[in-house]
Amino acid sequence: MAIIWRHSVLAHRHAEIGGELEDWNGMGTAWFYDHTPERAKADYEAVRTKAGLMDVSGLKKVHLTGPDAAYVIDRVTTRNVEKIMPGRSVYACMLNTEGKFIDDCVIYRLSVNHWMVVHGTGTGMEQMTAAAAGKNVAVIFDDDLHDMSLQGPVAVDFLADHVPGIRDLAYFGIMQTKLFGKAVMISRTGYTGERGYEIFCSGKDAVHLWDNILSEGKSMGIRPVQFSTLDLLRTESYLLFYPGDNSETYPFEDGSPCGDTLWELGLDFTVSPGKTGFVGAENHYALKGKERFKIYGVRLEGTTPADEGAALLQDGKQVGHVTYGMYSEVNKHNVGIARMPVDAAKPGTKLTVRNEDGTEIAAVAEEMPFYDKEKKVRTAKG
Repeated sequence: MAIIWRHSVLAHRHAEIGGELEDWNGMGTAWFYDHTPERAKADYEAVRTKAGLMDVSGLKKVHLTGPDAAYVIDRVTTRNVEKIMPGRSVYACMLNTEGKFIDDCVIYRLSVNHWMVVHGTGTGMEQMTAAAAGKNVAVIFDDDLHDMSLQGPVAVDFLADHVPGIRDLAYFGIMQTKLFGKAVMISRTGYTGERGYEIFCSGKDAVHLWDNILSEGKSMGIRPVQFSTLDLLRTESYLLFYPGDNSETYPFEDGSPCGDTLWELGLDFTVSPGKTGFVGAENHYALKGKERFKIYGVRLEGTTPADEGAALLQDGKQVGHVTYGMYSEVNKHNVGIARMPVDAAKPGTKLTVRNEDGTEIAAVAEEMPFYDKEKKVRTAKG
């Protein structure tokens, strides 16, 4: 039974439009405003063609301050943090001592000795706390800090009317500013594959900002979108979701303990070149070339999407799972993220997807992302 121990001050706003608060990361989160396919389609299309606003305050925000803050983050994450200058952020992973993935995060350098690490449902907080023992650093979990994600092609146009200089904010850049008269930190980050922004604010200002963004942005097509929309957006943008794509959800058939390597997940790019000394580093490097499976894309025929967890077959034998699938009328593709054998993870490999009702759909393996393959949309300037 889930225990909801964290609270978003926007909960009543979600409830007013039908939001059902379900546990995510300990916080009541508006997974659905309603369960109809029409709502899911409209929210997805809003982000891809206009912009959507969602409450992602369930992410855990952790401040690290003091002379040893950089050491702790450097020890716990795969990035060389000394390369991150104030006003910048970077995506990183965290491993256990076996070199297996336990969490991902975004590292924000707010000033010389003040950092913030924002992570999901893994054990990142525990890892940082352990590394901080005996060091000159304060590790502070900040649940008053709320996070609203404004994602989509008109997001920058909307913000440009209210925030001077927003068009100059580079991908993964940070800006300390004000919005509708309230202090905010805006980062050019998100989880959608679009040009988007995360707006961090204190709890007391969240409702004011939420209401004003929606009222002022309505004429531009900005609308509140349910949290489940992220599954559609992330699938075609190759953005993984722990533990939904991991062996914690899809155990190994041979009984091996759960835990995936960055080589298997395709997240090895998050390791700064030549970096050593982070938790799990030696085992991470030793596991290269020993992948037991690969996370890879599948493109299905027709318009019936793969079920969550659908069986993936090769030559009539089940060889893996589609962790999440989606069909997009906007982009005219039927695609999914899959766990499959290493030798199948090559463009054009013929596969079959079998849904829960027995329907079989022809598919081929395809490199991800499916949307914005060259990542020009999310990194656009001006």
